[in-house]
Amino acid sequence: MPKLPSVSGAEAVKALKRLGFVFLRQSGSHAILRRGSQGCVVPMHREINQGTLRGVLKQAGVTDEEFKENL
Repeated sequence: MPKLPSVSGAEAVKALKRLGFVFLRQSGSHAILRRGSQGCVVPMHREINQGTLRGVLKQAGVTDEEFKENL
């Protein structure tokens, strides 16, 4: 698997917004986004761990390449 770039929660939210996700709300340190019936939860940390980011992308139904292109 190709290595994902190191990103913050805010950068991840911006990239997902470019992919058509809409920011719904923030609960504590977690942002909730939705695209159609597909939703995802992004932790708003300074740096998201690789495994956590991979899980967010899987939950969102976004490939690594799509995410990298929209950073």
